[in-house]
Formats: sequence, C-alpha cells, structure tokens
Amino acid sequence: MEKHYMITGGGTSGHINPALAIAELLKEDAEKNGDICKIIFTGREIGLEGELVPKAGYDFRNVEALPMPFKPTPKLLKAMAANKRGRKQCMSLIEEFKPDCVISTGGYVSAPLLMAAQKSNVPIMIHEANAFPGRANKLFARDCALVMTGFPDQESIFPKAKKVVYTGNPVRSYMFGRDKEQSRKELGIDPDSKMVFVMGGSLGSATLTKFVFNMAKNPEYKDIHFVISVGKHNAVWIAADVKRLPNLQIFEYIDRPDLYMSAADCAILRAGAVTCAEITATGACAIMVPYPYAAHDHQTYNANSLAKDGAGIVVSDEDVANGKLEPILIDLLNDVEHQEQIRKASSALAITDTGERITRAIKEALGNNR
Repeated sequence: MEKHYMITGGGTSGHINPALAIAELLKEDAEKNGDICKIIFTGREIGLEGELVPKAGYDFRNVEALPMPFKPTPKLLKAMAANKRGRKQCMSLIEEFKPDCVISTGGYVSAPLLMAAQKSNVPIMIHEANAFPGRANKLFARDCALVMTGFPDQESIFPKAKKVVYTGNPVRSYMFGRDKEQSRKELGIDPDSKMVFVMGGSLGSATLTKFVFNMAKNPEYKDIHFVISVGKHNAVWIAADVKRLPNLQIFEYIDRPDLYMSAADCAILRAGAVTCAEITATGACAIMVPYPYAAHDHQTYNANSLAKDGAGIVVSDEDVANGKLEPILIDLLNDVEHQEQIRKASSALAITDTGERITRAIKEALGNNR
C-alpha cells in the first residue's frame, strides 16, 4: 500500500518539531507494515522550517505566506494577497502529489496548504501541541477529518471537527523512565548534592539566566550545584567571574535535557508544549516559568494544565524578575517530600504510547474518509 502525506507547520520549533516527529512516525509505521510512505512538507524557505526540514532529509516546497494581522492594517491586504498566491502554489502541488491527506501542526505558514486542501476536498488532519490552540489550527479545525491534541480535555475547543483524539506530544523514547541516581552517575554529579537545572528554551531566557547567575554568586548557596543551558542566542553577557564559579555549569545548548531534568532536585523551565511533554516523560520536579510573549499566552495554559494535577509549580516571568522565585526554589530544595510528590504527579501524566496513538488516529481517519 502506498500513502502520500503533505505536512505543513512552521515559524517556530514548537510547530516544526512535532511535524517532523509525525513524519518520522508515519515512515516507521509504513516500514513496519511493508508499505510505501511518501511525504512532502510546505512552508517558508526563509523560515526555520526551511532549514530544519531539509536537514531532516524531507522534500520541502517553498510557498508564499504571511501572518494575518490581529487588527485591520495596511499589512492585511498584503498578507491576503501572499496567502492567495501560496494557496495557488499548493493547489498545483496537490494536483501533482495527490496526497491522501494534509497534516498541519500550525503556524501561519500552514494556511495556504490548508486552504488548498479545503478547496480540493483533501482530508485535513491537525495536531495541536498546546493547551491553547493557535489561530490557524483553530480556524481550519472546522469540519476537518481529525484533530490530535497534545493536552487532554480539548474536545470542546474543536466542536466542529469530525473527530478529536488526545494523543499527547511526541518526545524521544529514551526520555521515559529516567532514574535520578543513574542520570547523576552518567553526568558525574555528586548524588548527595542539591542540584538545580535551568533551561530557557532553544533561544535562552535573559530573566532565568540573570536569576541563576545571581543565585550562584550568592555565598549562601555555594553548596547548590547549578546547571544552565543559556541558549544559542543568549541575551546576557557572561562575566569572567561568573564563568569561574565552581558551583555553576554553563552550556550554550544541551542535546540531552532529559538527563539533567531527571537528575535535578528541581528543574526551572519554560512551558512550551514539547518541554511539558518532556517534563512528564522524565518525571521531573519542575518550576515552570511561561514565556510571557508567547501567542495567546499559550505557555501559561500549558503550565497550568500540569500544575492543576500537582505536576509542577508555575511562577510568572515577572515574578522571577521581581525576586519571588528565590524563596520558592529554596523551600522546594529543602522539602524532599514535596519534590517526590511533584515527580510522581508528573510521571502519572506521561503518555508513553503517543506514537501509536498518532499513527492509529491518522489511519482510522483515512479509513473513515474513503
């Protein structure tokens, strides 16, 4: 059996990484069953997807697209014209590729392909990673064949979709079942020391970086081991005296955050959808600091979705800047029982079969659309 999938989503890694994960799941499922799976992606060549998708080995087609302004401005007509041209390009791609379905993970770059799919009567399937959906996914979910959600209890948000399935967000399989002692052994960290891991996303966080540097410099906390991933575009200048601090490890980027998240007594993290999935997969004891400028403040929705079940603590970016995180962190480091309660609650929310849920939901939806 041969299946053709067109996948779209971009602008940020929060849209692109789930799209790439879904593509990989579809390929693996096809190989397992002796089927043929052909995939092409659409997006902006100048966007992050234009870099990451070809790097992952997938066929990528550039289409025109611009974000729609929230209010009427001169940019509105420009965006409408660009998206119309993008839709025409996607109509040609659909005619050429003949996809069985179109899959979107969101972002404004997805709009042209979704518009073309609607016009061509090609089934639309959406994966919404966040607890609060983006504009593109919410708009095109109407009458679509399938909506897959990264967070539970979202059926009411997509009332006009034909089917809504809670699949969770795909994360790498080795993140599950991490053991704190084993992770510390692999990292060479003293099993008896208090450890704090901080990661502000791929671009880093000036707020969190300044917080950690100040904590590490404080003689009162010289026995706490701090590890921070400052991000590839770190916005904070790192002074020589900070680099020399014996209780502070600074990395530009950490490829295996699961090791540090599971090894730490407390992990201070942003609350992107994938990060939240990694928190539950590793059973981390997390303090989540939502990125304050995320669209629709969706990271706060993500964080609260975990915190309401006891799977972490939420502190606003503003409160961190105003010095309110320090006492919360110290109280947590001194309360091992509370740490374990958070770890257990976090692990209980982990979805270990996300890949199976996604591939099964897509195949079932395709079967229902024949």
